[in-house]
Amino acid sequence: MISCQTLGPVGLSMDGGPPPPELMWRKHLALLIYLARSPRGRTREHLVGLLWPEKPEPAARHSLNEAIRVLRRYLGDTSVDTTGGQVRLAPDTVSLDIERLEELADAGDWEAAAGLVAGDFLEGFAIAGASEFEDWLANERATVRHRSVDVLIHHTEGLVRAGQASEAAVVAHRALALDPVSEHALQATMRSLVLAGDRTSALERYDAFAHRLKREVGTAPTAETQALAERVRHERSIRPPIRTKAAEQKESESRVSLVGRQAELSVLVDAAAAACRERASCALVIEGESGVGKTRLTEELLARLRLDGVTVAAVRAVEADQEEEWSGLVGLARSGLLQAGGLAAAPARALAVFADASPEWGDRFPSLPRDGAPLSLGRALSEILRAAADEQPVALAVDDAQWLDQASMLALLAALRDLESASLILIFATDSVPPRIELDDLRSRLGRNVRGAAVRLRPLDWAALRVLAKRMLPGFSELEIERVVRRVATDSAGLPLLAVELLRAVALGLDLRGDASAWPDPYKTLDQTLPGDLPDTVLAAIRVDFRRLTSPAQRALSAAAVLGDRVSLDMLAHVLGSLPEEVAQALDELEWHRWLVYDPRGYTFVARIVRQVIAQDMLTPGQRQRVLEAAGVSSPGRGTQPTTTSRGSLA
Repeated sequence: MISCQTLGPVGLSMDGGPPPPELMWRKHLALLIYLARSPRGRTREHLVGLLWPEKPEPAARHSLNEAIRVLRRYLGDTSVDTTGGQVRLAPDTVSLDIERLEELADAGDWEAAAGLVAGDFLEGFAIAGASEFEDWLANERATVRHRSVDVLIHHTEGLVRAGQASEAAVVAHRALALDPVSEHALQATMRSLVLAGDRTSALERYDAFAHRLKREVGTAPTAETQALAERVRHERSIRPPIRTKAAEQKESESRVSLVGRQAELSVLVDAAAAACRERASCALVIEGESGVGKTRLTEELLARLRLDGVTVAAVRAVEADQEEEWSGLVGLARSGLLQAGGLAAAPARALAVFADASPEWGDRFPSLPRDGAPLSLGRALSEILRAAADEQPVALAVDDAQWLDQASMLALLAALRDLESASLILIFATDSVPPRIELDDLRSRLGRNVRGAAVRLRPLDWAALRVLAKRMLPGFSELEIERVVRRVATDSAGLPLLAVELLRAVALGLDLRGDASAWPDPYKTLDQTLPGDLPDTVLAAIRVDFRRLTSPAQRALSAAAVLGDRVSLDMLAHVLGSLPEEVAQALDELEWHRWLVYDPRGYTFVARIVRQVIAQDMLTPGQRQRVLEAAGVSSPGRGTQPTTTSRGSLA
C-alpha cells in the first residue's frame, strides 16, 4: 500500500516505511498522484502531453513506459492497468490523505479532518515545462484549498461551540493562512479571538485583511465582514495587565477555556439562535449554586450573541437591589439597551420615562413630550423593546437574578408575555438560594407555553477537572496531573471558581501536600460558607493569586471588599485618593483575572466568599475602618466580617 500526503508538502510512504527513491522522482510521483486522482484512467497520449511535452513523441512514450514500469515494480503488476489504451490504477492501490479528508468531513468528524490539513495541495511541488500539468495542479489546489478552509472553519465553529475559543483561534488562523483572502476564514478568526479575550488582535487581523484585499484585488471586505468589525470595535474592552516577566505576561494574557459546560452552552446557543431566526421571544434560565460557573457561562453566551449582531444589555444584581424598586430595569437601560437600533420608532412617552430614569437616556433624548397618561417603567420597557426588536434581536440578561427587585422581575416577565412575536431573549442566571417564585414558575412553563430552555450547572466531574488541569498546567506529567486533580477535586468540591483558583496557584508554585479537610458542608452553599470553613489550600490559593496582582490592583480589591456588594470607580478613586484613570487600570486588571464583574452601576466580586476572604485575610481592622471612614460609612458593608489578622496592607 502506498500512502501519499498531498495536503501540504508532498510525502510518500510504502507499507508504513520510507518509499523507494525511484518513486520519489518528480515525474514518477506526479504520474502516481495524477492517476490516483483520475480513477477512470487517462490515455497514453494525454499523459505524454501532460508530463513530457518537451520531448519528441518516441522519447516521450519511452519515458511514460519507464514510469509505468516503476509503478508496477513497487505497486504490483496488477495494480497498473493499461488495457484499452487507458492507464489507470487498481482501486485501493494508493491511499491519498485528501480522500481521507473527504470521508471524515462527510462523517462530520471535523477535528480529525482538520488534523490532515498541513498546507496547500502538493505545496511547493512543480514540474518545469509541463504547462498542462501546472494548469491541472493550479485548479486542483484551488479546489482542495477551498475544501480545506471549509473543514478548518467547521472545526473552528465546533471548538467555539464547546467554549474553547483560544484553541479555535489557532485553527481559524490556519484557515486564514491557507487562503489569505477568504472572508469566512477572517470572520472565524475574528470571532474566535474576541471570544478568547483578544479584541485587539481581532481588529489587527481585519485591518491587515482589508489592506491586502485592496492591494491585491482592489476591493473592500463585504458588508457582513465590515459589520462584524464594527461590532468588535464597539465592544467594551478590558486592558490586560502589564507584566515585567515574560512568563507572567504569557500567563496573564491567557484565558482559561470553558470546560465541562459544552452541552449546556449548546442548549442555550441553539435556543437563542432559534428565537432570532423565527422572530419569537424566549427565556433562558441558568441555575446553580455560587461558584459553579453561572456568570462565566452567561458571559460566553452573551459574547456570541453580540458577535451575531444581537443588542445585549446585562446587569448583575446584588442583595441590596431587592429593596430598590426598578433598580434592575434602570441598570439594563444603562447597560446596552441604549445602543439598540430602532429606538427612534418607540413611542415618545416611553422614551421619556427612560429619559427621566437614566441620565444617559436623558442626554440621548433631551426634549420629549410628556403628554397623555404616564407610563410605568415596566410598560415603557415593553414599548421600547417592541421597537428595538423590530430592527434587530435584543437580549436582556440578569446575573444573580435571585436578588432582582420584584418590580423589574415582573416587568421583564410581562415583556416576555407581551412580545411573543418579537426577537427578544431574556436570560436569568440564578442561585436556588434564596428561591424566587417567579423564576420557579417560569421554569415550569418552559417548553409548554413559553419558548426557551433551562440548564442546571453541577460541579465539575473528575474528567472535566482533568481537562482543566492539563490546560492550566501544561508542563506537568500525567502522574503529576492525576495527583493534582485528586486534591483539587476534594478541596474545590468540583466548583469551577475554586478549582481554577487552586490550579492557577499550583502553576505559580503552591504546594497542595497535606491532609484534605472535610468540606463542603452538605447543608450550605458556597455563599453561605464562612471563610474559616474553607480548606486551607483554597485560602492559600486566594492569597497566592492576590499577591501576583500589581500593588494598585491589590489596594483597589482590598477597598472594594470592605465597601459593599457593589462599588463604583468614583467611590474607589475617592477612598484610595488616586486618579480615576489609575483606578480604572487596576479594575481592568481585576476584571481580567476574574476577581470582579462589571456592570454600568459598578463592580461586584465574582463570589461573595472571595470578597469575605479578602476583607478578613488581607486587611487589619484598622485598615478596614480607614476605608469606611474615607467612604463616609460608619459600618462595614453587607457580607463583610470584621474580625481577622493581617495578611496584607492598603499602604
